[in-house]
Amino acid sequence: MDPPLGSQTGVPRNDVRSSEDLPHYKGGLSSQADTKTTPQIPFTEASALARDEDIAFASGDLQGFSKPIDSYEGRHRWDPEFEWDQKEEKRLVRKVSNDNDNAILQTSWTNALRIDIKICAWVCLSFFALQLDRGNISQALTDNMLDDLNINTNDYNTGQTIFYLTFLFAELPSQLISKKLGPDRWIPIQMVSWSIIASCQAVLKNRSSFFATRALLGLVEGGFIPDNILYLSYWYKSKELPVRLSWFWVSYQSTYIISAFLAYGILHLRGYHGMAGWRWLFALEGTLTGLIGIASYFYLPPSPTQTKSWFRGKNGWFNEREEKIMVNRILRDDPSKGDMHNRQAVTPGLFWQAISDYHMWPIYLLGLSWLLPSQPMTQYLTLQIKSLGFSTFETNLLSIPAYVVFIILLLIITPLSEAINQRFLVALISQIWVLPLLIALEVLPGSASAWTRYALVTLLYAEPYAHAIIVAITSRNAGTVRTRTVASAMYNMTVQASNVIGSNIYRNNDKPLYRKGNAALIGMTLYNMCLFVGAKLYYVYVNRKREQVWNAMTTEEKEDYLATTKDRGNKRLDFRFAH
Repeated sequence: MDPPLGSQTGVPRNDVRSSEDLPHYKGGLSSQADTKTTPQIPFTEASALARDEDIAFASGDLQGFSKPIDSYEGRHRWDPEFEWDQKEEKRLVRKVSNDNDNAILQTSWTNALRIDIKICAWVCLSFFALQLDRGNISQALTDNMLDDLNINTNDYNTGQTIFYLTFLFAELPSQLISKKLGPDRWIPIQMVSWSIIASCQAVLKNRSSFFATRALLGLVEGGFIPDNILYLSYWYKSKELPVRLSWFWVSYQSTYIISAFLAYGILHLRGYHGMAGWRWLFALEGTLTGLIGIASYFYLPPSPTQTKSWFRGKNGWFNEREEKIMVNRILRDDPSKGDMHNRQAVTPGLFWQAISDYHMWPIYLLGLSWLLPSQPMTQYLTLQIKSLGFSTFETNLLSIPAYVVFIILLLIITPLSEAINQRFLVALISQIWVLPLLIALEVLPGSASAWTRYALVTLLYAEPYAHAIIVAITSRNAGTVRTRTVASAMYNMTVQASNVIGSNIYRNNDKPLYRKGNAALIGMTLYNMCLFVGAKLYYVYVNRKREQVWNAMTTEEKEDYLATTKDRGNKRLDFRFAH
């Protein structure tokens, strides 16, 4: 249960500075605290510099500082009067081995290199391991895997559907387990478990064994992505998270590039010890993932204040002052992160409150469909290229440009959405991109050159990927730890549901041009355009209504509301949704 709001203590007016006086500070701080009196924080220049530009609460200097619960893992480093300047924070989160202030970039979304190297880079490596075992089936298909197992395209579709369904249904339970055990424990357990199953694909015999391994992989891999998003939220502020998530999905696409080169070599092992090349692919890459999982168990720390261990060093990664900066910067950005500790389970009551939060439903609705226009091409890229007459090894190499363009566009649109403060409209670019490509595929004659069709297939696969933007919106708009835990899983579940749909759009009786499938995707693209605009307008409408009510209140009424309201998280009158 969320702790009740604390009472506000008065502050002499000459100690308080308005948001207009501080150009680096917009918005305020949450005032969820316990029933004890919460100290008001003077808005000094130094403390303001240490605060984020885009805090979700609009209550400004009326807000006190939220007190985390006693069991919060960073409670001993919380200090409402602690101050630091922006350069010191950036030096902490950026530096690797030097303290050259002149080397510090002043752009907020590029300033976390130190944490990026220690935390985000390892999380990206973990995602690389996930995608290596989840995606290497694309390379296996080019080595006649379907023929070796005596299965066809429809059987493959069924296997992928089984995988996505089990992946989908494992999402929420996995996230709840992660919240109880801690992501630093649960993530490595998942990795080692799926590596064993992935390696066992080397001994597949028939359709039944193919279906069984698909189901098992989905069960143990499900929830891995929201587990990592929850873990990253312990380290990053809300404005820093989107770009970190974009690198998260860069590692996902980089896996395809690296695995294409790996496959080029490993598939040449066909016939060695009597095994097909795709069997060697599953065996060797599954083993690599297992080794990364074992290392992750010892490497990942539970939180910024719990980095000491025999593996990470007896003194940990940060000194006391650095830990205080890290804890207080996170709590001043989002005070709700102090409402639960990192191994605290979500109770049934809190779970119901989170799952019934209707303000998150537009995001779930988007998750069901926005990826569908490119989904079949994502799953069939190598088969599509090979059907154009290229060899197995040419196919794997020709798939690389699609991955490279994907990465470039991802790294452009994610920071762009933050820079111009337009998330849904930037995400809409993905649908504008794919529409003409789908129309071209629909009307292109069968006699068109292989290279023309290859260009269309490559560009369709490489659509501007807005997933990091929407995931960050989900985390930011949640407003509480409980909702963030559940909403991250719920959004990813809707995305996996779209994968189930997407894996059944291109049917065996519609190949090789897939006219019916492409026509359905064109209609879905038009629907998605309406959905992105509708989600934007919905959150603008809610924010505007709240702003009107909030601005009509007197200072005393606002103080009384903050001190007595039972509203929590994104239900608070002073909460503003990102859009």
